[in-house]
Amino acid sequence: MQHLLTHPKNTLFVGYRGSIAHGTYIPKEDNFGIDDKDILSIFVGDKHHYLGFTKRDCYEHMIEEHGVLYDIVEYELRKLFGILLKQNPNVLYALWLPGRFVIQSSDEWRTILHHRDLFVSKEAYHSFTGYAYGQLHRMTHLQCKGYMGQKRKQLVEQFGYDCKNASHLIRLLRMGIEFLVDGELRVVREDATQLIEIKRGEWSLERVQAEADVLFKQAQEVYIHSTLPVKPDYAKAEALLISIVESIIFS
Repeated sequence: MQHLLTHPKNTLFVGYRGSIAHGTYIPKEDNFGIDDKDILSIFVGDKHHYLGFTKRDCYEHMIEEHGVLYDIVEYELRKLFGILLKQNPNVLYALWLPGRFVIQSSDEWRTILHHRDLFVSKEAYHSFTGYAYGQLHRMTHLQCKGYMGQKRKQLVEQFGYDCKNASHLIRLLRMGIEFLVDGELRVVREDATQLIEIKRGEWSLERVQAEADVLFKQAQEVYIHSTLPVKPDYAKAEALLISIVESIIFS
């Protein structure tokens, strides 16, 4: 996997994200298979990134290898911390990713995992429901966007809504509710079978919308009564970030 990455030297973490991590992956051979193999990589930049004029903190690229299409996102560590502090579900999951989905790890990453509670707060309500509203909008606005392959466009036309967005919608709301209750992110979904049913179009649009309505209301109620910290611990997160970057770049 290293040869697929932009910054293999200072890579702290590589792991699966998306449908593989959630247990909802449908292979391409299946009539409903529209999932790529999604990868998240975390790296520390070189000295030029932190002290010079050259700065780039996010790389996104698609690579096909042996017939498998990998959708790879790479974040520089400072960029990652900023996103984690915003409770972004697309990266927050990595702090609770089971070991079987981790491709590469490091002592520095294990230190971050040890301090993952720094990034736990009630603000997750706004990020999870915000992303869910985005999926709800895309699900019912039936423009076949350029990022969609032909297979996905056909499924949208067949069912009258985007089943993949619908599955994301329900998953995000359920994960957000669970997180607000106890500060734990359940990446591998116990409801994976049901989420796959949604991706296969086995739920009507009305059923998806009804379930989402219930979950949005439940999320708001759980948020009100959540005992999680109001905000993440920015000061301690910053200290942790500095110590890791210094240990790698300036040692």
